[in-house]
Amino acid sequence: MANDIIYEEDSKTKGGSVDVEDQQIEKASAKSQEPEDDTKSDSSVQILDAAKRRLAERRLLRKLDFRLMPMIVLIFIMNYIDRTAVTTARLKGLEQDLGLTDLQYETVVAILYASYCPAQIPSNMILNWISRPSLYIGTCVVLWGLTSALTGVTHNFAGIMACRVFIGLPEAAFYPGAIYLLSRWYTKKELAFRSAILYGGLLISNAFGSLMAAGILSGMEGVRGIRAWRWLFYIEGAISILVGFLAIWALPDYPNNTRWITPAERRLAQARLAEDAGEADKDSSTDSMWSGFKLAMKDIKVSIFAVMTMSQLLGLSFVNFFPTLTATLGFSTTISLLLAAPPWIYATVVCCLNALHADKTGERFYHIAGPWWGVLLGYIIAVSTASTGGRYVSMFLMASGYAGFALTLVWVSNAVPRPPTKRAAAIGIVNGFGNIGNLIGSYAWKAEWGPGYHQSMEIGIAALAFASALALVIRQMLVHENRRLDESELGGLKGANRERIEEFARLEGITFEEALERKRGFRYLY
Repeated sequence: MANDIIYEEDSKTKGGSVDVEDQQIEKASAKSQEPEDDTKSDSSVQILDAAKRRLAERRLLRKLDFRLMPMIVLIFIMNYIDRTAVTTARLKGLEQDLGLTDLQYETVVAILYASYCPAQIPSNMILNWISRPSLYIGTCVVLWGLTSALTGVTHNFAGIMACRVFIGLPEAAFYPGAIYLLSRWYTKKELAFRSAILYGGLLISNAFGSLMAAGILSGMEGVRGIRAWRWLFYIEGAISILVGFLAIWALPDYPNNTRWITPAERRLAQARLAEDAGEADKDSSTDSMWSGFKLAMKDIKVSIFAVMTMSQLLGLSFVNFFPTLTATLGFSTTISLLLAAPPWIYATVVCCLNALHADKTGERFYHIAGPWWGVLLGYIIAVSTASTGGRYVSMFLMASGYAGFALTLVWVSNAVPRPPTKRAAAIGIVNGFGNIGNLIGSYAWKAEWGPGYHQSMEIGIAALAFASALALVIRQMLVHENRRLDESELGGLKGANRERIEEFARLEGITFEEALERKRGFRYLY
């Protein structure tokens, strides 16, 4: 049985005991040399029949959860704080100091997506191709932190436009790249909750970002003769630079070459994902960046996912104007920023609970579309009443809608599992094209439509209704795919598919026929 095996290092290299594993982990993490691919170190790893398999997996997951997850959450917090700092700076004179018209300000918000959206596809293709995602992602964090800091020295429309264009390029590497990296370590029944924790970083950043901004904007005005909104960019950019250097050290690479786990754990990590889909999570000899891109483009599910994501992000585009929405409640700038925090804290809790239940049940459609329906209710409440209490309640419902978006790329990863090069391209395509919804949404919240923003919310209602319909289409397609698998479980076992099943058999130490039998249990999650 797959659950009854454990991977250990040979007694000559490890002492033949799982009990000293933690000591070996410390020694392994202290080594500076690049670890060899596990396909070259089989002589030091044994496959043992043992009841300790679950214990070994728990140790591996605990190590990943305590090192990988906090790091990517911290990065995501800074990612969104840096990206949306311009909307907060607006409250303290950015438009006046730079001489921006309303149209120019809307363009400043939107132009980031002109580079952010298309860059995600090649970025994810590169991420799958290189061997050190920790170095790639960490470097990108440093670059966007530097660009964010430079935004504080701009003095005109052209200068801030240039900064917004260039910050979109390194930021494009992170979210789809992080989801892809998680998919290389966690099984499909573990991925949703971890991805929700990651996305919780974005949601909580809206809370902490507002609190941080409130402190900077209220306490740094005129310090050293510099406006507070400029200090906002300097301080937040500097923090991102420090986080980027930390990420290079803390993030893992791939299961076959991560430095801070043992060879036995590297092999176990690969075997877990092989069991998850009945074939190795590994590109075949014929797979390449471009072949993966072509496969993703030919898959109709990827195109529908992309349009669905664009529509949902248009419906959720209020996020870029949330401080402006809280300001319509009639309070001071500081109070408005403080009021922006509770809805995002609530949304973070909803996001994690929703994903935990999605992992437990294996269901996807209702866990993604359900939170959108909460946003629809929030929009209806906001359009129907002008009371301060009613509008503030609607903001809680609107913020919690991101619990659905948090699982979108998880669903893409589940629906397009193999080969990895196709999965990487699919995630980049869906998130890259989908963020066009944010670009369009930058013009959907016009200042002249305030303070009610009824037209903006009506656009959001239509967009989320359309996204729900597309999600239902995808669900039915996956139901059909599973029925087809029920009818022909042994189909498509030639070429690259056969190579990955053979690699799965090698990792598990079983015959090809046994691996084939296990693959019969694979089904898409819908």
